[in-house]
Amino acid sequence: MSKRVVVTGVAGISPIGTDWASVRARLLAGEGGVERMDQWSGVKGLRSWLGAPADFETPLRWPRKMRRSMGRVSAMAVRATELALEQAGLRDDPVLRSGRVGVAYGSSIGSTDSLREVGRFLATESTEGVTSNVYVKLMPHTTTAAIGMFFGLTGRLLPSSSACTSGSLSLGMAYESIRHGYQDAMVAGGADELDLPAVATFDTLYATSCRNQTPSRTPRPFDSDRDGLVVGEGAGTFVLESRRHALDRGATILAELVGFGANSDGAHPTQPAQRTMAEAMRLALADAGLSADQIAYVNAHGTATELGDIAESQATLEVFGRPVPISSLKSYIGHTLGACGSLEAWMSLEMLREKWAAPTINLENRDPRCAALGYVVGEPMRIEADYLMTNNFAFGGVNTSLVFRLPPKRRNHSS
Repeated sequence: MSKRVVVTGVAGISPIGTDWASVRARLLAGEGGVERMDQWSGVKGLRSWLGAPADFETPLRWPRKMRRSMGRVSAMAVRATELALEQAGLRDDPVLRSGRVGVAYGSSIGSTDSLREVGRFLATESTEGVTSNVYVKLMPHTTTAAIGMFFGLTGRLLPSSSACTSGSLSLGMAYESIRHGYQDAMVAGGADELDLPAVATFDTLYATSCRNQTPSRTPRPFDSDRDGLVVGEGAGTFVLESRRHALDRGATILAELVGFGANSDGAHPTQPAQRTMAEAMRLALADAGLSADQIAYVNAHGTATELGDIAESQATLEVFGRPVPISSLKSYIGHTLGACGSLEAWMSLEMLREKWAAPTINLENRDPRCAALGYVVGEPMRIEADYLMTNNFAFGGVNTSLVFRLPPKRRNHSS
């Protein structure tokens, strides 16, 4: 019998705060975290000097041996996980080493400081500067491994490196691991650090915003005056458990993850496909056993790129058939890449628990090519609902959709 999967802890490191109180204040104030990165202005050929950095330093209280094997991306992932485990009441619980608790986590790539070391080695054919930790910090599953080692997790280790769906895909894999009884609990999420290679990649695709003089005016998801995305950074971690496991130990249930859908476009590496985006949403709804009418709010991927905004909005209207309330949190935190799936799910869930949804800032004139949805603009919207959907779409044609609901009344321990 399938098990119900609940959320007992969640935390994040983001460009607008590292706790819900701070994030909440910025969302309610309509204040984003985009900054002009003056240190990038001298990079030859780079048009965009905008980024959304997180205020984060690796805690010095952590063991030095652990810190030496972590780049910034892993350190943010570990710290978000530490906070989530503390909220769940599992930080030092022996169950973490039982083999019944695993980790599913992702990032686009490892730390770029290590990438520079490898690049220097390839250019000079000299091992000078290449240490034993270079590959550990660089490898795509560096976040997953760091979390597992730091907390002594001995269950499943499921890394995801699928660009902008790394965090959401990890949540989905963790959900399925618990639902089918393979694990009692999972740490899940995603992270990415702000780095020049990512910015330069989007810049060469003419996908980055170049409003270097007015950083607070960008990004502009779904707006006719958008000029591209802004790269951010952060980490978001969920502690997921089977409902029975959570109730048996007296944990507070924050929400329930009830649906997951994932597929791929099978077409172009960077151009999104409306048909398969819509199908991913339908898969999540079917998995949750819900109709589209039961979803009261959609957290959009909403990158502020022309093709992405149009395809996503049209796919959403195709599925919902009505102007469902929708907004993009990337207007505040930028595109945090591997972190966005879990960071945005965290923020959306906290908003739903408080019965409101943040507006998309900088959305002033909807692009007429974007579908006529219920875009939340100007002021926060009151939301009285049990269910929300959060969507993410990545390079390589990877599509994910997650459905959460607020915790139902406690009934029994049968699942």
